[in-house]
Amino acid sequence: MSAVSLAPRALYEEVAELLRQRIFRRELEPGGWIDEVKLSQEYGISRTPLREALKVLAAEGLVTMKVRRGAYVTEVSEQDLAEVYHLLSLLESDAAAVVAQRASDAELKELQDLHEELEGAAGDRERFFALNERFHMRLLELAGNRWRNQMVADLRKVMKLNRHNSLLKAGRVEESLQEHRVVMEALARRDAEDVRRRMQEHFSNGLEAAG
Repeated sequence: MSAVSLAPRALYEEVAELLRQRIFRRELEPGGWIDEVKLSQEYGISRTPLREALKVLAAEGLVTMKVRRGAYVTEVSEQDLAEVYHLLSLLESDAAAVVAQRASDAELKELQDLHEELEGAAGDRERFFALNERFHMRLLELAGNRWRNQMVADLRKVMKLNRHNSLLKAGRVEESLQEHRVVMEALARRDAEDVRRRMQEHFSNGLEAAG
């Protein structure tokens, strides 16, 4: 296999992104050993930037480093998933309440437009996944706490390791859309406590479907 062409900026960051996407696509399976020699040859790089990239992914929770055994793609247990959903529920419901109180009408319209795109993507799983994440991350951006945003971004990476993504379950896409609708209704009323509760219900139902 020919070497992959990489941009000259921080090489280890480029490698980290390549590996991150391979993990999300299940080309590198949860629990699987990461063959550093093979990857170094494939990318045409030395082991040093590869190891730096693995450290980045380990910090994100996507890779687990084992003493004298190397790096493995992290396996997410039911307990891990429950803990991730719990934290996402707290952080994103809080962000939604802030948006209900502080967002401009134009910003709420932006969220409504994203929601309508999501409605139209129900039959296209990959597009639905992407738009769903865009909606949630835009909501966080509008709430305006960069520390919360970073925590959620990292937690969502771990959530993607779940083999049985909750949205794959029969009927879950429509249920998720209905939950988004009531979130949007609460946002439109600027009812901070209701939107907080609705967002928590959304994550609780998502965890139940993922189990």
